[in-house]
Amino acid sequence: MLQKVSAATLNEVDGHGHHGESHSVFGFWLYLMTDCVLFASLFAVFAVMAHQFNAGPTGKDLFDIPGVALETAALLLSSITYGFAMVAARRDNPRAVLTWLAVTFVLGLLFLKLELTEFSHLIAEGAGPSRSAFLSSFFALVGTHGLHVATGLIWMAVLAVQVARAPQLTRREITRLTCLSLFWHFLDVVWIGVFTFVYLGSVL
Repeated sequence: MLQKVSAATLNEVDGHGHHGESHSVFGFWLYLMTDCVLFASLFAVFAVMAHQFNAGPTGKDLFDIPGVALETAALLLSSITYGFAMVAARRDNPRAVLTWLAVTFVLGLLFLKLELTEFSHLIAEGAGPSRSAFLSSFFALVGTHGLHVATGLIWMAVLAVQVARAPQLTRREITRLTCLSLFWHFLDVVWIGVFTFVYLGSVL
């Protein structure tokens, strides 16, 4: 009797996947906590090195705030469009999910393109990461965030393929989309800190 009850319980859990989903999301929250530690360390390094220019250019000399504001707008807008994708996923509308993921992907690519353009411009002006401690910490922090965005875009493309191939959205696909949603919104929060603390703080 005990074996039958246990088997039934396991089947119920496996059939609905509630436990697996909650464990996946909880595990991803733990991963985000480690990322918080990583970015907190990079912010702390930048705070210490923010005035170590080695007789080189300062942030006020280098940073193009309107250009960075455009980057910020693209990333924040991508967070909104990803939210629309999640709404469509909850409504079991795969076509709308794919549409909003595509819009989010394009906005993420625009952000990366603008960031790489900024990096190449700074390096061309002789303001590369080896120029000063200030620039080393700047490239480390902003570059790490950019790598996270690139990773998120690859992840998004993989999920889009999975959604396109699935006959309908299951709890597994929704859980995966939810984890990427947490990651993407987390990157937006970090970037707000970068824009405020690194860019605006360096020119004001």
